[in-house]
Amino acid sequence: MQKTRFTFFYDSLNLFFLSFLKSSWKDKALNLLSILFGYFLFANFITKFISEGKNELLMIPIIIFLFEIIIRMKPLTNSNTYLLWMLLDRIRIGAVYALILEAFKLGS
Repeated sequence: MQKTRFTFFYDSLNLFFLSFLKSSWKDKALNLLSILFGYFLFANFITKFISEGKNELLMIPIIIFLFEIIIRMKPLTNSNTYLLWMLLDRIRIGAVYALILEAFKLGS
């Protein structure tokens, strides 16, 4: 197939939206496990602090601050610490999911 602008556009969209299909099973497994670990960790963490009823006002800014540090310290993709950052970022995503799900449970 010729390299036209449309094929370049199509390939870039395919890479952007479906790049997770091209990754290895090891990367997929680590991503899924770290997201589930983040969800499990923070679902229990949030439930514990809600049931106690103290230190809520102190813990929420600390959690938000830690999330912002994780987002802002992204290394280059060819760095040695990129895999560690990727796992921490996926744990953060699972934690945000747990936080939002807990907020929906409290709101209903």
